[in-house]
Amino acid sequence: MLTRQASRLALQAGRRSFGALPASTASYPDYVLNAPETSVTTLDGGLRVASETTIGSETATVGVFIDAGSRFETEQNNGAAHFLEHMAFKGTTNRTQQQLEVEIENMGGHLNAYTSREQTVYFAKVFKKDVPKAVEILGDILLDSKLDEAAIDRERDVILREMEEVNKNQEELILDHLHETAFQGTGLGRTILGPESNIRSLTRSDLKNYIDTHYVAPKMVIAGAGAIDHGELCNVVGDVFGSRVKGGSAVDFPMEPAIFTGSDKRVRFDSDDKAHIALAFEGAGWTSEYTFPLMVMQSILGSWDRTSGSGRNIASKFGQEVAEHELAHSFMTFNTAYKDTGLFGIYAVAPDNKLEDLMWYMTSNLVRIVHKTTDEEVSRAKTQLKANMLMTLDGHANVAEDIGRQLLTYGRRLSLAETFARIDAITADDVKATAAKVVNDQDHALAAIGPIHGLPDYNWIRRRSYWLRA
Repeated sequence: MLTRQASRLALQAGRRSFGALPASTASYPDYVLNAPETSVTTLDGGLRVASETTIGSETATVGVFIDAGSRFETEQNNGAAHFLEHMAFKGTTNRTQQQLEVEIENMGGHLNAYTSREQTVYFAKVFKKDVPKAVEILGDILLDSKLDEAAIDRERDVILREMEEVNKNQEELILDHLHETAFQGTGLGRTILGPESNIRSLTRSDLKNYIDTHYVAPKMVIAGAGAIDHGELCNVVGDVFGSRVKGGSAVDFPMEPAIFTGSDKRVRFDSDDKAHIALAFEGAGWTSEYTFPLMVMQSILGSWDRTSGSGRNIASKFGQEVAEHELAHSFMTFNTAYKDTGLFGIYAVAPDNKLEDLMWYMTSNLVRIVHKTTDEEVSRAKTQLKANMLMTLDGHANVAEDIGRQLLTYGRRLSLAETFARIDAITADDVKATAAKVVNDQDHALAAIGPIHGLPDYNWIRRRSYWLRA
């Protein structure tokens, strides 16, 4: 049952425009107002090239960002994007695996890749003079990968060993379980590696079909940062990728909608003395008006580890209570955003005899934001958020990743001044209204692993997602 205040906030959330830009950003320091410009060029066929130049730098990062990950797979080919990431370095029609590795090492470069639920990224870190060669190598491994049958069979065992390692990492495993239960029956609920049966059965044809479907111009961005000449980068990309990457329209590649389901997945085993728990509510997509207020909420709730020096003096009220009552070994608030949805919640590692108390304080602090968020908390959280954003942009690789991700999600890169202005525009009322929409009396998803005999059931936690009085 909603309180009058919560009901009013929920109604406001439906019509409020959060993070509206202030009239002026003149008060920002020079490092914000004079941040390097991001140059963006769209080549014939729809392939976008974007870069940020750092004057005086002698190294650069250049990457290919593809709007395709495990979410865009089916049950039959789940794991294909990650499998292709492995196969990209196993040789092309122009280079053997050894030639590829030696060429990168002789340049003093670094070549790598990763796959997420919505994106696949291949990138190279090289000296300034080797940027054209790095682009050529990226084009070679993406467009001319040999996909040798024998190499595919050998790589199956490598990926299965990787799966074993992932399953030993409780944090990664529990977030996979959380997605599996929160988005069950949809693409976001599938794992990035895919099931063991698919890893053993994916064929060269499956991998080739995935490339033909998703490695296309409208779904790709070539991003660079550091010692980059934008004009030169565009010319090189045009020569390497130009006519070889299929064009098209965004409507040619429909995305399966993500449907959030209130549910939980619990895996109990009593051989460990620590339980891993992730509690989440449906969050917001990258372009939602709730995105920035959720970032502020994440900063308000914060994170804590008993090995840190802050102890009970941490700014987060939840962190203070966890430390004072010794409820957990650690916790962190997460805000995972996707194109059209997200997950907002808290991941905690706790002793088995404190789980009920931990969940009581956790739900209480989540609902408290609906009713009792203060201006002081919001001001401090906004400062922390801006500092964290600046720190994540340290290094050319992080800048290139930020450029590629934003072009795929927003269609442009938000300037630092605009981002800070949107954060500064958030008020305590905005945070309360967002919490009312996301948390207050809403279904949750939960994943838990370990000695969870003392963990309350779903309905116990659901009943504590609201207050009868504020």
